Amino acid sequence: MHPFGEFDGVNPAARLQAAIDLLDKIIAAARDQGGSADTIIARWFGERRYAGSKDRRAIRALVYDAIRMLGERPESGRAAMLALVRRQPELAALFDGSPYGPTSIAPDEPVAAAGVLPAWLAEAFALSGLDADEQAALLERAPLDIRVNTLKADPAAIQAEIPGAVPLPCLSAGLRVPSDAAVEQLPAYKEGRLEVQDAGSQFVSLAAGVERGQHVIDLCAGGGGKTLALAAAMANHGSILACDIDRPRLSRLMPRAERAGVSIAETRLLNPNQEAAMLADQAGRADAVLIDAPCSGTGTWRRNPEARWRLTPQRLDRYVATQAALLDIGADLVRPGGVLVHVVCSLLDAEGAGQAQAFLDRHPGWSAQPLSLGAGTPHGPGLRFTPLADSTDGFFVARMRRP
Repeated sequence: MHPFGEFDGVNPAARLQAAIDLLDKIIAAARDQGGSADTIIARWFGERRYAGSKDRRAIRALVYDAIRMLGERPESGRAAMLALVRRQPELAALFDGSPYGPTSIAPDEPVAAAGVLPAWLAEAFALSGLDADEQAALLERAPLDIRVNTLKADPAAIQAEIPGAVPLPCLSAGLRVPSDAAVEQLPAYKEGRLEVQDAGSQFVSLAAGVERGQHVIDLCAGGGGKTLALAAAMANHGSILACDIDRPRLSRLMPRAERAGVSIAETRLLNPNQEAAMLADQAGRADAVLIDAPCSGTGTWRRNPEARWRLTPQRLDRYVATQAALLDIGADLVRPGGVLVHVVCSLLDAEGAGQAQAFLDRHPGWSAQPLSLGAGTPHGPGLRFTPLADSTDGFFVARMRRP
C-alpha cells in the first residue's frame, strides 16, 4: 500500500470513503455557493497525486452516480452514498470499518431520498411544459460535440481525423465525437481548426442569422464560444464587439480568436450597472445583438448535476431581473430593422419564453421572428432545445426584430 495510506489501486472501501468525503465538500459548496463539483474533485486529486487513474475514475463515478440520483441537496455525503447503496446493493459490503473505508452501516442511519429535482423546481418545470421524461433526461451523461472552424478547415476532413466522429444533423460544421476523445490534445484543436461546443450552442448561434459585413454585438460574450461561431458564420467579414463584465473570462477570448484565425472581433470590458453608458457609442448601430444571458443553467445539468442543489427561488428571481435589464440595454444598441437575440441555457419559462414575451410587451413594434433551424421546438416567441427532444443541452432562443 502507498505510504500515504488510502489507495493501492485495489481498495474499493477506500475509494468509497473518498467519494463520501468529496460529496461532503460538494454539498457544502452547493449550500454556500462555493466551487463546482468538477473544481472540487480536481483540487482534491491535485493534493493526492499518488491516487492512480483507476482510483480517480472509480471515485469520480461514485460521486456523480450519487449526485445524479438525488434531487434534493442531501444532508451529508454519507447519506448520499447510502442512497446509492439502495440502487447498488453490492456497495453495502464496503462499509466494513477497515482503516481507510467507511464505518459499518447502522440500522437507523439517515438515507437521502432519491429524486430528480428539488420539489420547487419540479413544479417550475411542470409549469414550463416539461414532463417527467424531459426532467429525467437532464441528468443523463452529455455527449461531446465539436464545431469545425470553417475559416480554417473542412468538416469532412476533421471527421476523417477523429475516429468515431459523426456529423450532427442540420449543423454543417458540427460533429459528435466519442466521449473519451481527448479533443484538446488533437493538432486540429491546437491549430484552431475546431472548438468544443455543444450542438445546442451551435444552433442558437445560428439563430442570430448574421451575414458577411454586418456589425454584431455579443453582449455577454464570456470566453467567446459564440463570438467565434458568429465570426465563422460571417466568413470573417464585418465586425463583432464582444463584451462582458467578467475580466478573466473575457481575457480568454482574444487568444482563442487568434488561434481560430478570427480578425473581426474586439473586446470591451464593461463595469456592472454601467453597461449602457459604456456602450453609448454603439447605440442604434448593430445589425444584430446576441445576449447569451446569465441564467440558472438548468439546461446544462447533464454536465453539472450538482447545480440543481445550488439554485433557489431567490437566485432565479435575480437571474430573471438581470436578463430583463440586459435585454433593454441590448434593444438600444440595435439599428432600425436589426435583430436582438435572447439566449439562455435554461428550460424554465421565466428565463426563456416568458422573458422574451415580457420584452415584446415592453417594446411595442418589436416582433418575434420565425426560426427554422432544423431542430428545436417552437415555444412561445422562440425555440426550445431539450436533451430529450434534440440530444443537446437545454436552450431557449428568440430572435426579435426592431421596427
